[in-house]
Amino acid sequence: MTLISSQLSDHRPATDAAVRALTGSGIPVHLPGTDPYTALTATSNLTKAIRPVAVVAARGSADVSHTLRVAAATGLQVAVQGTGHGATETMQDAILVSTAALDELTVHADARWARIGAGVRWAAVLEACAPYGLAALAGSSPHVGVVGYLTGGGLGPVARTHGLASDTVRAFDVVTGDGVAHRVTATSDPDLFWGLRGGKGTLGIVTAVEIDLGEQAELYAGAVWFAGADAAAVVRTWSRWCELLPQEGTTSIAVMRLPDLPMFPAPLRGTTSVTVRFAWTGDPATGEEMIRAIRSVATPIIDTVRVMAYAELGDVHTDPTDPMPLHEHHSLLDSFPGEAADRLLELVGPDAQCAQAVVEVRQLGGRVRDDRGVPSAFAHRDAAFSVFSAALLLPELAELVAQDTVRVHDGLAPWARDGGLPNFTDSAGPQWAGRVFTADVAQRLRALSLAHDPAGVLLGARGVRS
Repeated sequence: MTLISSQLSDHRPATDAAVRALTGSGIPVHLPGTDPYTALTATSNLTKAIRPVAVVAARGSADVSHTLRVAAATGLQVAVQGTGHGATETMQDAILVSTAALDELTVHADARWARIGAGVRWAAVLEACAPYGLAALAGSSPHVGVVGYLTGGGLGPVARTHGLASDTVRAFDVVTGDGVAHRVTATSDPDLFWGLRGGKGTLGIVTAVEIDLGEQAELYAGAVWFAGADAAAVVRTWSRWCELLPQEGTTSIAVMRLPDLPMFPAPLRGTTSVTVRFAWTGDPATGEEMIRAIRSVATPIIDTVRVMAYAELGDVHTDPTDPMPLHEHHSLLDSFPGEAADRLLELVGPDAQCAQAVVEVRQLGGRVRDDRGVPSAFAHRDAAFSVFSAALLLPELAELVAQDTVRVHDGLAPWARDGGLPNFTDSAGPQWAGRVFTADVAQRLRALSLAHDPAGVLLGARGVRS
């Protein structure tokens, strides 16, 4: 019985040889034109279509190891995808390893840690931890995959209190580009442990991860929405408020231009609004006092801030889950004073001609700066704020959207700094690596990649090796 899902559709010798070697070993391989190929190459951003020559549906680290060795022997590269979030490469001429089937999830409640397969999404982890009052440091969208988020650092809605999610990692099961399977901890292999936390996919394909869990059964959290007419007062107040907010609070502010679609609340459709996201990990009564300064600026049109179960973490940002065509960009700021708030209003406020659906400023700092004594490849811990923009990318608006994105981010240049965060920077290769890594970090990742992937099989390492 063959496990190949279609007749060979790509007759290039390297592809033919690789597919035959993989299927001959009993590994499930799917080719273009088949339903499994279509499902496993789906992405959350419809503008980021991927077209690998074949998809390996990995069942464990042995399948990953064999795939990497076959690719090296036939001169192909290998990419990886779990849930379809964060795609940047087209993967043309590469084999895709899908980790979607690696769905292991075990919570060790007494010892407060969990073991998680590379195909698991944060929503499943939050649900599994909830009965024990334990908290995993998920991101703003529980729909994304655990492993991709962790290898990019992981900056979530409670980051100022609990730090980066990657700092909670205890161990990785990873296959490096040479096909060797490793169990990596801070003591067993400190170099790989350093690089896998923040280095994204440069050093290997992670098949499972083990993370520490915190005690946080509840939050005082949610979002306060205001009409566009109140944007100036809200944005300026938020700028000053951030200077006083202790690290028990994590917050962001977003100017939204949501389309008139049923998926959005009626008061927000087809209009400009501003929302303050807020998550307080301390005493709810104190959190209520802290958010009062924002609530008192104007009359909210929607206010969801409340005591919530930690498992409801996704309700803070309410990120969409349906795939959409998006043009995204990201930058970092050293500060966001009143002058920056005024400039943001000029750029994206209700009176501006702006093509962005959302422009978010997120406060960093707090425990994000603390590496817990175990440094990682995450290179920009000391940034004070991040700016993220997303616009619907319809073909007829592509040029306008691209120009408008540059206008918005360049407009905040007086407060900006070089760099970007791996999970937010929407590019690939040397351009991506040059933004998310410092020169020293990139050089160290390159040395590790050369040592563990001498044939340059991993597509994700292209940026640091070029």
